[in-house]
This record gives sequence, C-alpha cells and structure tokens, in this order.
Amino acid sequence: MNEQQLTLGTPGRATARSCVINLMNTVLGAGLLSIPYAIKCDGVLLGSLFVLLSALTSAFGLYLLAVSATYAIPGHASFFSLSKLTVPQLGIVFDLAIAVKCFGVACSYLIVIGDLMPQIMSSLLSNSFLESHPYAIDRKLWITIFLLAILPLVYKRHLDSLKTASLVALSSVGYLTILVVVHFVHLMFGGHEAVPKGPIHLVNPDSVVLMLSSFPILVFGFTCHQNQFTVINELNDRSASTINRIIVSAIGAAFVLYMTVGLTGYLTFGDNVVGNIIVMYPDSITSTIGRMSIVILVALSYPLQANPARASINHVAYFLNDTHLAKSIRSFSRSTTTSSYSTTAAERHSLIVSPGSTNKNAIADESMTYENETAEHSVELTNKKLIIITTIIVVLSYVVSLTITSLEHVLAFVGSTGSTSISFILPGFFAFKLISSNNEPLSRKDKLIKWGALLLIIWGFVVMFVCLGATIFLGAKH
Repeated sequence: MNEQQLTLGTPGRATARSCVINLMNTVLGAGLLSIPYAIKCDGVLLGSLFVLLSALTSAFGLYLLAVSATYAIPGHASFFSLSKLTVPQLGIVFDLAIAVKCFGVACSYLIVIGDLMPQIMSSLLSNSFLESHPYAIDRKLWITIFLLAILPLVYKRHLDSLKTASLVALSSVGYLTILVVVHFVHLMFGGHEAVPKGPIHLVNPDSVVLMLSSFPILVFGFTCHQNQFTVINELNDRSASTINRIIVSAIGAAFVLYMTVGLTGYLTFGDNVVGNIIVMYPDSITSTIGRMSIVILVALSYPLQANPARASINHVAYFLNDTHLAKSIRSFSRSTTTSSYSTTAAERHSLIVSPGSTNKNAIADESMTYENETAEHSVELTNKKLIIITTIIVVLSYVVSLTITSLEHVLAFVGSTGSTSISFILPGFFAFKLISSNNEPLSRKDKLIKWGALLLIIWGFVVMFVCLGATIFLGAKH
C-alpha cells in the first residue's frame, strides 16, 4: 500500500463501483414508478425543482456522514459510534429509528411481491388453469417462495457481497425506465394509449393539497443514508475523493432516472397519471415483464434493508444491557474528554492521510491504543448474533407481510420520522457537533460545512413537519 494511503484499521474489500451499485439499489425502488404522479401534483417546473432539491439535500447529507466518519475509528464508523462521541444517551433512539424504518420498508417489499405476483400469474395463465390450480395466485405462496429465494443474500455480512444482486435489480430499473420512455416516444409519433392523455401543468401545481401529499415521494426518494457508513467501512480506498465520487455517481444517476421516468411518464398521460404508472399500460408481454421487474427489484432490495436493520438492532440490544447503558451515560458526563478524543481521532484517522502525517513511528504508537478505542466505540456482530438477529428480522417481516396487506399509513409515519432523521437531521447534527469540537479555529471550508449542517437540520425538521402533516391531515401514502 502506498504510504500516503496508510491508515489504521483493516482496509475494506469493496470497490467504488460496487458501492455505487449498492447505494443506487438502495435509492431506487418501486417508488420510481410514482415519480410521474408527483410531477403531476407539482407541475413540471416545480416538480423538477423538487426532484433536484431532494437530490442535492440527500447528497449533502451523505457528504456530512462521510465528514463525520473521519471522527470514528477507521472501518468502524456508524450511527452508534458517532452517538458515543456526541450524545450517548440518545444512541438507542437513533438506532431504533433506523431499525424500525428499515424493517418497515423490508415488510413493504414483501407485500409488494404478494400483491403483484397474483396479477402477473393471472395475465400469464388461462382462467381454466387458475380455477383448477388456485394456489398459483395465492399471495402467501409467492411471498414464501421469493423470501426463501433471497434468504442466502439476507444472511450476508457485507454489503459488497450483494453487488451482483444489486446489479440485477438495477437491470430491472433499466427495463422499467425504457418501458416508460418507449411508450412516451410511441405517443409522440402518433400512437395511442389505453388511458387517454389528460391536461399538462407546466408551471402551476395541480393543487396545494396534492402538492403537500406528494411531497414525501420526492423527499424520501433519495434515502440511502442507512448504508452510507457500511459503504465507507467496506471501501478499499477511503479517500475523500473516492467517497465524493461515489455520492455524486449514485445520487446523480438516481436523479437522471427519476427525471426521465417522471417527465416522460407525466407527459404521456398528463393529469390522468396515477400513483403507479405501470398499471396504466395495457396487459401485454412488455407490461407483464415490467411488473415482474418490480418484483425482482424489491426482492433483491430486501437484503439492503435487512443489513442496516440488523446492525441497528445489534446496537439497541447493546444499549438495553444495563451495564453498557450506565457506562454510556457516565461517558457523557466526560463530554469534554470525549470531544477531545474525537478531534484527535479526526486528525489521526482521517479518511485521507496527508503526506506529512504518515510517520511510521507515530502510527506504531497509535496502534497500541487502537484496540481499546475500537472496543469503546463499536459493537461486535458475532456470527451467532448475526444469525439470530437476521432470523428474527426475516420471521417477523414474513409474519407481518402475510397478515397485513397494506402498510401505507405505517410507512408514511415511519418515513416522515425515520427517513427524515437518517437523511437530514442526524447527518447535520453529527457534522455540526463534531467539527471543531475543541473550539479550534475553523477554516473557511469547515465553517461553510458546519453552518450548512445546521441548515440541513432545519430542513430536516421542516420536511418532518410537512410530511407528518400531509400524512395525518391529507392521507398521504408513501
């Protein structure tokens, strides 16, 4: 390894490419198909601006998490480790929010499979066959089949192990995008759709009520922050330039796909477009493949939700241990010492090691206390705990998906609180709290980052207020 890249901690094995693929798959889900409806509610101009704003704020949140990760032990950055450096008592709240949010999304993926597979089989099989074989359209059967099929992926420890599955899932996204664009081009050249085209709103939103109710679709459309620390920990090159390139690539590609599907889908059907654009196309082999693509997409995205949920549940279990909880609270009383540690940790273990900071003797001295620091600011996930926690997630999500056919309102509440916290509030809080925690003079860049973090916190609470209000009073479902 080049001496200028030398850092404490074992380098990860993941490449930048695999990290981009996994982050993109975390961002892009079945919600891609609701973007045309959001554009309809906002109008073309305002909707496009909202998509851009959502992409920029999401990317800035990912960047702030990367900045905050420089204050943690290399390879051990997490919401837990950063909460230990800021407000240890709230660590359990942070991880509980992540666990509940990711678990709820994982359940929704199984419900989507249970809803779509009977429709797909009904379009492929004859009525006489379905009458003699009713199990072919049994939602419980298809949920069981797909969950068993992806089970080996769910138990994978590292996100990097899921890169092939994520690539397949992104291929499904590509097909769905092509399907929407082809129908738009077909209409442009004089073709006709089964659903007639409604009026187009270029500037004015359809209504303020619809605009507020669709707001969560765009804001939460770029949420992938629960996997950002795992991506950083697994990288073989943790330099800031590499991480920034990953953020720009993942969010930039998602932005292009959202705009492409959103605009072409809305311009195809106008104000007649509905929440899931795929149902607007007539039954055909292409639309059936499109529905199957959604099933594949959400099935292969399930492990990407189970992974951060497992890590957070492991942290919650740690906090629930009275001994550890008391220790965390005691450590908060030594906040001055902790802040001092976090600053020197940033200097010693930054994502980029400057040419003048690679003195081998100094690194050798630091390595003497490295194991103690790691134990204090990380929680080990043993193979036994990995199997137990993952099994609990799988069994509970399976039971929920079989017994509940709609999680829309639950997910709306969870998304309004959990997604907002993960994407905006916590990244802003960690960066604002940790940057210059020793009251040292700040560079102009650090000042901009610190106050930008404060603005992101404010934005997060505004989004939470608007989305919760839309959910409670307007019945928003996302």
